[in-house]
Amino acid sequence: HLHKHLLTAARADLRRPGRPLGAFLLAGPSGVGKTETVLQLAELLYGGRQYLTTINMSEFQEKHTVSRLIGSPPGYVGYGEGGVLTEAIRQKPYSVVLLDEVEKAHPDVLNLFYQAFDKGEMADGEGRLIDCKNIVFFLTSNLGYQVIVEHADNPEVMQEALYPVLADFFKPALLARMEVVPYLPLSRETLTTIIAGKLARLDNVLRNRFGAEVVITPGVTDEIMQRVTRAENGARMLESVIDGEMLPPLSLLLLQKMAANTAVARITLDVLDGAFTADVEDAVSGVEEVV
Repeated sequence: HLHKHLLTAARADLRRPGRPLGAFLLAGPSGVGKTETVLQLAELLYGGRQYLTTINMSEFQEKHTVSRLIGSPPGYVGYGEGGVLTEAIRQKPYSVVLLDEVEKAHPDVLNLFYQAFDKGEMADGEGRLIDCKNIVFFLTSNLGYQVIVEHADNPEVMQEALYPVLADFFKPALLARMEVVPYLPLSRETLTTIIAGKLARLDNVLRNRFGAEVVITPGVTDEIMQRVTRAENGARMLESVIDGEMLPPLSLLLLQKMAANTAVARITLDVLDGAFTADVEDAVSGVEEVV
């Protein structure tokens, strides 16, 4: 419900004057949708992912790398080139900024965001003030994920236990200017819904591309679920399982049909002995090929 929170507060003009539209710290284990949330919000709030600037904070582990974000001061290498962050905000003053894996950045690098979160502006390397008042900042982090998992069923206890963990990394003044949003581990029901959505999109692509009937058996969903829940990366593994393990056998058969200029009547995806299988039936002869 982050988009409702943002739009309602902005429309009612309830923000403190001078602050950006929002500064959110999305904390939780990997593969629970933190980055996907930001991608969707960029589309909802501004109309497209082109209004999202993503910065991988693992590239800023040294104190001196701050110049890459805001630009180099006069007399230093890189002067006049601008910083990746300040230039992005200058060019897209109404947009979303994602600071990914923020816990990997040097603490001094993060301090420059205090001014942005508190005053809605940021000084670049040349001393010019960059207006951040119409920017939504998101920071993603795995900090405190053990606490979140342990207290997932008790939000009040979770918030109390999570704060000291975050305060060990963020300075209190900076932490106080962010809204912390804990992300819980994905439930089996949620994963089932996500898998169903991805398989539905695959079904639609195959029908539109080949004009064939598509059958995806329940065993496929069950097998994907087993492989995803065995991994620590949660929903992040879905693309790997579907694209890297399920689709290659099907792609091989379909390429053979395309090379032979053979129309396809039916495509079946199934599981046999723990392995994904694909079955493609010709439109004319009814001949089936199975991998």
